Amino acid sequence: MGPMDAIWHLLNFFGPALGVGLIATGLAKLLWHRPLKRVPFARLALWTMGAGALVLLFGLVLFGRDGRMATYAMLVVATALALWWRGWVRPH
Repeated sequence: MGPMDAIWHLLNFFGPALGVGLIATGLAKLLWHRPLKRVPFARLALWTMGAGALVLLFGLVLFGRDGRMATYAMLVVATALALWWRGWVRPH
């Protein structure tokens, strides 16, 4: 595997965490714009994407392969918990 192949593999592995994190953050800021007005979009997005990336790594270690539906379910839950934590419990 060459360097470009490795980069594409990593981007495709972490792609769901990036996509779900950005979409969830955007929807949360849109739906709850007043309570989340003081919390920067970038901070929420980084926390949700980071939580998602950790869950994807955990799922890879736990199941031994990528792409299990249980891992994606954990990704959604981790993203929601990260939004809740950084948006309402510890917004600063």
